[in-house]
Amino acid sequence: MSTAPKLNPKETGSGMDRFNAIRPGTNVAYSAMFILLAFLCIIPVVFVIIISFSSEASIGKAGYSFFPIEWSSDAYDYVWHLRNSHGIPTVVMAFLTSVGITVVGTILGLMLISTMGYVLSRRSFKLRGIYTTLIFIPMIFHGGLLSTYVVNTQLLGLKNTYWALIFPLCCSSFYVIIMRTFFQTSVPDEIIESGKVDGASQLRIFLQLVLPISLPALATIALFLTFAYWNDWYQASLYIESNKHDLFPLQYVLVNIEKNIQYLANNDMAMSANTNVLPTETMRMAIVVIAVVPIMFSYPFFQKYFISGLTIGAVKG
Repeated sequence: MSTAPKLNPKETGSGMDRFNAIRPGTNVAYSAMFILLAFLCIIPVVFVIIISFSSEASIGKAGYSFFPIEWSSDAYDYVWHLRNSHGIPTVVMAFLTSVGITVVGTILGLMLISTMGYVLSRRSFKLRGIYTTLIFIPMIFHGGLLSTYVVNTQLLGLKNTYWALIFPLCCSSFYVIIMRTFFQTSVPDEIIESGKVDGASQLRIFLQLVLPISLPALATIALFLTFAYWNDWYQASLYIESNKHDLFPLQYVLVNIEKNIQYLANNDMAMSANTNVLPTETMRMAIVVIAVVPIMFSYPFFQKYFISGLTIGAVKG
């Protein structure tokens, strides 16, 4: 009676499995490297937060340090006590304005970019070549600031409105091309054909079949739009007059606060017993914290879609 030779469990796998296997030592080395990289990314943020809570005197004596001589919240107190004509903290009003603009602008941008990209990706659309060329031209040649300003203020009448902070950034030719390419390469035609066979309209196919499997691309575009709206202050400087304080976004307000404090600190005529203790150095770091920390919390909501392969298994052979 013959017995089959016993195989080593390590040899039972395919050659490709053995090629893709990672040795324990290599795994530890990779883990240590990624932990180090994570610390290199986190430490500067922690350092900025520590400096923002340091006293101005402490920075003057010991400079920037992870262990300040004296802790202080003067920078945040200064920002908090800046009020508008209604008695509401200026930063709070600007924060709410930025949140509203970011949410509305991101949703509107996704609607325009995804629908335009989907139409241009369909081979049955006869004018897709012409429209693709028209969309591609602004990526090379810009209309210019003067023409853009005239269109937004004179033709559309957006000056001193929230829409002036939303419309100029809500649609980008670059994002449209990205979505068109994604729909062409990652959305199988069989899914769209199956919807047509079932009698679904193009709008229903787009909403119920195409969008659910396009979440990675949509999340990426949404993240870019969110960053663009949250960090934008240039549109406010163009389209919002200086007396319209309720329309100012957060970034514009923070930039003005920094400019005003720097002016008081550098102007010899303005120097006095009160301005000598202005938190000029810590204010810069406090402004960074106020601007960056809120947007940091939005990233985890988009991250899970970046590496998810939602089209895998969507089409059965």
